[in-house]
Amino acid sequence: MSEQGTDLGARRLEGRVAMVSGGLRGIGLATVERFVAEGAQVILTDLDAQESSEVKAVLERLGNSASYLKADVTSEDDWQRVLKHTEEMHGKLHILVNNAGTDLTGAVEDITMESWRRIMAINVDGVFLGTKYLVPLMAQSGTDVKGGSSIINVSSIMGLVGMSEVSAYNASKGAVRLFTKGIAAEFAAKQMPIRANSLHPGFVHTPLLNAGFQRWVDSGVAEKAEDLVAMVSGNTPVGRLAQPEEIASAIFFLASPDASYVTGTEIVVDGGYTAV
Repeated sequence: MSEQGTDLGARRLEGRVAMVSGGLRGIGLATVERFVAEGAQVILTDLDAQESSEVKAVLERLGNSASYLKADVTSEDDWQRVLKHTEEMHGKLHILVNNAGTDLTGAVEDITMESWRRIMAINVDGVFLGTKYLVPLMAQSGTDVKGGSSIINVSSIMGLVGMSEVSAYNASKGAVRLFTKGIAAEFAAKQMPIRANSLHPGFVHTPLLNAGFQRWVDSGVAEKAEDLVAMVSGNTPVGRLAQPEEIASAIFFLASPDASYVTGTEIVVDGGYTAV
C-alpha cells in the first residue's frame, strides 16, 4: 500500500505543532479547530485578554490541544514571547499561519497616513515579524516531518486584483503574496525544510467582513449589509459567500503532507470570483 493510502482516515497532523495568529474568530478560529481535529497541538494568538470569556470558551472547547497568548502581531516583543512560549511548551513548531489582519476602505485622497501605516503594520509587518522570529525553530522542526515545516500567509483576492476604494488593502495583501514568494525561494536556495505559500480567500462570512460591510452602509454605499451580501454573491460564480471552514480546509491542505511539493505559490479560494 502507498504512503498516501496508509494515511487515509488518520489524523493527518498528529505530532505537529502549529501557531495561528488572529485565531479567536473567523478564518483563524476555523483553522485552529481544523488543526486540532487533525491531531495538532495549536498555539493561537489574538488581542483579547487572557481572562476574557471568549478566550475561556474557545480553550474549554479545544481542551488540552490548544493554548492562547494575547499578542499584537506588530510587536517584536510579543513575537519573542510567542517564540519563548512555543519553545517552552513544545520545543518545536511545524506550521505557522500568519492570519491576523485588518481592512481599510476609502478614496485614496481621504486615507490618512496614520491609517495607511496601521494597515501595513498589521497586514505586512505582522507577517514579516512572525516569519522572522519563528523560522529558526521551524527549520529545526521541519527535518522531522514529510514535506518539512509550512508557512501559510493569509492574503486575499484583493492581493491579486484591484478594487475601487480598497487601494490600501490591495497594497498590503499584494505585499503578502510577493513576500511569500521571496521567502519560499530563499528557504529552497538554503535547503531549509520550510515551504511557504499564500492563501487568497474571496468574500467570507467573518466578523471582519461584516464590519467592513457595515462601514459601507454607514457611508451610504448601500441601505443595509444584506444588500452588499446579495451583490457580492451575485458577482461570484458559485452564487454565495464562503464559510470560514471552507478556507480552513485549503489552509489545512497547505499545512499537510499532501502539499509536500507545494511552495512559493498562491491558492485562491474565491468561488470563481477572480475567474470572470
